[in-house]
Amino acid sequence: MKLSQFKFKLPEEQVALYPHSFERKFKNEDGTKETFRVTRRDESRLMVLHKKTQAIEMFKKDKKGKPIEGDYLDFRNILDYFDEGDTFIFNDTKVFPARLYGTKEKTDAKIEVFLLRELNEEMRLWDVLVEPARKIRIGNKLFFDDTSTMVAEVIDNTTSRGRTLRFLYDCPHEEFKRELFALGEAPLPRYIIDNRENHHAVKEDLENFQCIFAKHEGAVTAPATGLHFSRELMKRMEIRGINFAFITLHCGLGNFHEIEVEDLTKHKMDSEQMIIDAEACEVVNATKKGGHRICAVGTSVVKATETAVGTDGMLKEFSGWTNKFIFPPYDFGLANTMIANFYHPLSTLLMQTAAFGGYDLVMQAYEMAVENGYKFGCFGDSLLILDD
Repeated sequence: MKLSQFKFKLPEEQVALYPHSFERKFKNEDGTKETFRVTRRDESRLMVLHKKTQAIEMFKKDKKGKPIEGDYLDFRNILDYFDEGDTFIFNDTKVFPARLYGTKEKTDAKIEVFLLRELNEEMRLWDVLVEPARKIRIGNKLFFDDTSTMVAEVIDNTTSRGRTLRFLYDCPHEEFKRELFALGEAPLPRYIIDNRENHHAVKEDLENFQCIFAKHEGAVTAPATGLHFSRELMKRMEIRGINFAFITLHCGLGNFHEIEVEDLTKHKMDSEQMIIDAEACEVVNATKKGGHRICAVGTSVVKATETAVGTDGMLKEFSGWTNKFIFPPYDFGLANTMIANFYHPLSTLLMQTAAFGGYDLVMQAYEMAVENGYKFGCFGDSLLILDD
């Protein structure tokens, strides 16, 4: 397929800059009124696609099964589509506060450093991105706090914006990482940061941009579909007899890179580290053998499981890297249902969703989402794709 086939007009106001929330008002004892916002992970909107029948659901139904116009499905309604014995596969990667702000030696010029991954624990070497890149050269020292205790030296160029930094901080490794991360912000995507009033993440984002089941540190962006799950919802799923399987794929920035070729077969994805253990394989394969549904929660889970699925349709253990790029047409080997967010035009995430749900049906759903005011992006609304 061609890049231009994934272009659509997305109104700026439909890109979610904050997690789903609503206002609560209350009156104090002295009669004064206050308003505060409550974040609810599982109350964003939900749209449901049925691949075989080509039906699209947006609204809740009355007792007679007729849609109630204007009463949109929310994410908690996802329980209505699954039964005992079904399995959800989650990505349990953990986001770290990767965006740092500092100054350049001598000039005190303000700089942004985005941590990508640690290269050498003993030498404190990190692979990073820098802004503005043209001002950051090999040999420069960068300062990240008022006391000048957290200092890094640029020792190599990797890409146009990429650098290798050596942090000059002499202490045990765990203490170093704790101090380093204390200076960082939640690594919200650029399209969120650039469009917020203060152009920064806030303290609450460290929690809001983290899945409640996050466990293994290494991601520089959240597996966004997992953000919809609350502890209450997962407990209800557990009571219903739905199984959970956890895999790890450390989400990188590759999904946000612009595609520069019209022919999608020529696009190369960045590699991301992933691990699938024996326990996850056991749960997923037992579900498949039992004829139950397997639901991949997010595009990162689909990428990981399609990397590790065998020719027999069973999930295999895996520890390594994947640069798999999925776009239509694609024959999926494992999951038969999928949850996704609503993604930006021309994005690899939209392409993978279209491959799973069918290009025409998914693009029709996106058109309806735009018309009905659904929110897009990491903090946006959700799309459930079923095999019926």
